[in-house]
Amino acid sequence: MSQAPSRTVVVLAAGEGKRMRSATPKMLHPLLGRTLLGHVLHAAEAAQASRTVVVVGHKADQVRAHLSEISPGATPVLQAQQNGTGHAVRIALDAIPEAVGTVVVLNADVPLLRPETVEALVSAHEAGERGATVLAAEVPDPTGLGRIVRDAAGNLERIVEERDASAEIRAVREINAGIYVFDAVLLRAALGKLTTDNDQGEEYLTDVFGLLATGGHAVGVHLAGDAHETLGCNDRAELARLRSLLRDRVNTGWLKSGVAIMDPATTWIDVTVTLEPDSVVDQNSQLLGTTSVAARAVVGPDTTLVDTVVEEGATVLRAHSIGAEIGPEATVGPYSYLRPGTRLGRKAKVGGFVETKNAELGAGAKVPHLSYVGDATIGPKANVGAGTIFANYDGVNKSHTTVGEAAFVGSDSVLIAPVEIGPGAYVAAGSAVSRDVPAGSLGVVRAQQRNVDGWVARKRPGTVSAEAAEKAAGAAE
Repeated sequence: MSQAPSRTVVVLAAGEGKRMRSATPKMLHPLLGRTLLGHVLHAAEAAQASRTVVVVGHKADQVRAHLSEISPGATPVLQAQQNGTGHAVRIALDAIPEAVGTVVVLNADVPLLRPETVEALVSAHEAGERGATVLAAEVPDPTGLGRIVRDAAGNLERIVEERDASAEIRAVREINAGIYVFDAVLLRAALGKLTTDNDQGEEYLTDVFGLLATGGHAVGVHLAGDAHETLGCNDRAELARLRSLLRDRVNTGWLKSGVAIMDPATTWIDVTVTLEPDSVVDQNSQLLGTTSVAARAVVGPDTTLVDTVVEEGATVLRAHSIGAEIGPEATVGPYSYLRPGTRLGRKAKVGGFVETKNAELGAGAKVPHLSYVGDATIGPKANVGAGTIFANYDGVNKSHTTVGEAAFVGSDSVLIAPVEIGPGAYVAAGSAVSRDVPAGSLGVVRAQQRNVDGWVARKRPGTVSAEAAEKAAGAAE
């Protein structure tokens, strides 16, 4: 039984990305749930490498910090002076002298690259026992990209950067994707022969292919099935295009898996989101982070969910939710704001213009409209009337409120924490409750009403109110 070859991944992430015009390094710009670098590292996992090296340069500390979060096993290597891709790979290999076998080199700005494409590229390289293999693509407009130049037999002869290409070579539409596989020993030797004799005055990694071909080593081309996978990103316009392409890919995948996406053009789903068949996502909705949506749940229209769990049969309409758990058959919205720590039980309801934070609603509990619920536990079947405020913060400390099972809180009430409304208890509308209401009791906290007869006629003579009051008085006589 043959032993699996040793593999190393090198990701080139040192560039500044000036055309992004951003304080954020280009490789750290987000794209549907991952950074550009994060997408490439995810695709690189298909290589099943024993080590991964990421070459950093511009704002290296930021890139290192991000790398420690998303891929702590990867090794960052500093390229202090960006003297070309060949120079970057040489620095990477110098940091891992033990690396042998296969070396996979990826640029960090090709976020649409699929893991299966990386796997196929590496397999083709190793099966052909080549010195090097390049991933290529046929594109309608190759402007700005390196060209693949083949010999008469169709084999790779060299890769030519556009700046150094003749008019004839610029007409070639087969382009270099910036994704390569090398034999480690041959790569080390060829890197030592690179020169800066080119328009940029840099060490081009692509020159390695010509050196290996001239030396009689097999070099190959692996054509990507989808040219979109090879698209890079140099400015925000290109980033926006990649975002749209990835949106379409993600949405198509979910549609084929049985998810109903009512308007894919206005639906944005992060690659880190999970959905079950027969879930529904309506138009103008965003599902972000670790959000998950179960079968028969309906999300949208006009809804944003971040790190939110939506369980089976729930409905979330025109709402914004961050870090919430929405239970089976629960309903949310319209125009609700669920903040972290919100947990809704089965068939619980958070209605229109309601904000919740660190609040748990039991099965069948309802906060139908126009309320704020913070730091609270609301028991099963309890009802919180319109305009109720859970006053949880005194300017220094936050305190908890408990509303018991089947309790009823009247409209326009204020529950001043810490306070407990017992099971089955009632709070009269308009009350400001600061003491516990025992189970089964009615809590009333409001002044006795007093009517001042004739006040409008004396204080507001000549107004429409005075006229209406006078008519009413005449009709009563």
